[in-house]
Amino acid sequence: MSGKNKLIVLHAVSEAVPFLTTGGMGQVSGALAGALADSGRGLDVRIVTPLYGQFSDRYRPQMKFLGETRVALAWRSVYCGVFELIQNGVTYYFVDNEYYFKREEIYGLYDDGERFAFFSKAVTALLPELGWMPNVLHCNDWQTALVPFYLKSSPFADTIKTVFTIHNIEYQGTFARPLLEEVFDLPAFYFNQGILEFSGDINLMKGAIEISDMVTTVSPTYASELEYDFYAKGMEGVIAACRHKITGILNGIDVKALDPATDQNIIENYTTDTLDRRSANKLELQKLLGLVENPDIPLVAMVTRLVEHKGIDLVEGALDKIMDMDVQFTVMGRGDWRFEQTFKDAQRTYPGRFSASIVYNDMLAMRIYAGADIFLMPSRAEPCGLSQMIAMRYGTVPVARRTGGLADTIRHFDPLTGQGNGFVFEDFVASGLMWAINYALSIYGTETWTKLIGNAMRSDFSWDHSAGEYINLYNRIKENH
Repeated sequence: MSGKNKLIVLHAVSEAVPFLTTGGMGQVSGALAGALADSGRGLDVRIVTPLYGQFSDRYRPQMKFLGETRVALAWRSVYCGVFELIQNGVTYYFVDNEYYFKREEIYGLYDDGERFAFFSKAVTALLPELGWMPNVLHCNDWQTALVPFYLKSSPFADTIKTVFTIHNIEYQGTFARPLLEEVFDLPAFYFNQGILEFSGDINLMKGAIEISDMVTTVSPTYASELEYDFYAKGMEGVIAACRHKITGILNGIDVKALDPATDQNIIENYTTDTLDRRSANKLELQKLLGLVENPDIPLVAMVTRLVEHKGIDLVEGALDKIMDMDVQFTVMGRGDWRFEQTFKDAQRTYPGRFSASIVYNDMLAMRIYAGADIFLMPSRAEPCGLSQMIAMRYGTVPVARRTGGLADTIRHFDPLTGQGNGFVFEDFVASGLMWAINYALSIYGTETWTKLIGNAMRSDFSWDHSAGEYINLYNRIKENH
């Protein structure tokens, strides 16, 4: 693929590894771009993201300043600088404005609408400054939902096609009507014609779904689930109206970086052929967390945001029953105060058996993946989920509710056939969760359990297949629209 036929894709995203991530979207964006660049299909893929104050100082000296421009946002004309850095074969562009992005927090600020409107408009304003032009602009979640709108009024509207990915429909970017002209600098007809209007407010995700050329979700099952009100958070009608251009493509993980055979973050490296070495990681984890050091006792783990969306209320209701079993339990994550307190109280109630780490720490997360036995993901909804993939990659067997990406990645284990890589339950009820945990514990410690670990570790969660699906999607909209 060369010349004018070359596929050139720019990913607009509010966060990206390895620079900054608060969750799955940031992890996915960097890994997907790398997989696309490595696909061998002549793709030129680049990423544009804000230059946050939280970036590590080790990256800043490597950044090349490309220049600056002004971004017109309603009555304001705002400075916008752009820096470039090539990392792992992918070119990153960083939008610089310290007023908007040198903050203590990334999200949840009073002016998030203005901050990400600026970023979205900067994406199109910077295109002439970069010396190249994409033919596909791939946007992600509500923070970049305005990019297709600004693109429509740019000189590139007829030459650049847009893809919008829904990473989690719970976060839609809802703002009051007056912001349309006063902050977003968009004409009233986008609201009056119902493109950006939803329940009397501006809804950025709705607008992007309607105006983008193609829409993706991060797993096939989640794409179908969004037709139902339980999952769509009020947007099921929008999804139904745009069903013709929505497809689900499963996320992957970076299997080179996430490899228990080479990972320097864990105590002892191992493979499916050397599983006996894995117990050293469990003993070290138990010591680190203040649990009784016993390699034979099942260690149940969660690495998650402590919010109802993740099914934490289900765990809360079943916690005493779980601890009545002969198990240890560790939880790592932050979230709702109520759940944080529940797990802190459990640590006091079950000393030496329960550990609550109310933090998010990458190193500790990897120690848990490598040292635990059972990984709980009882989510109400899970657009894709990466934790279950990482857990299986490291030999920790998932127990999860069959929803979204969990349904697409976890095959329920059948001890008669030896097929499957985890355990799933259907209904969002404590009895379902307890059934699945009991089923896992009935096999734990047997030769069958060892086979199950091998199945989990050999599951293919690489980006290879999904990257190919994205490339086919990009080529389709580039050629057919």
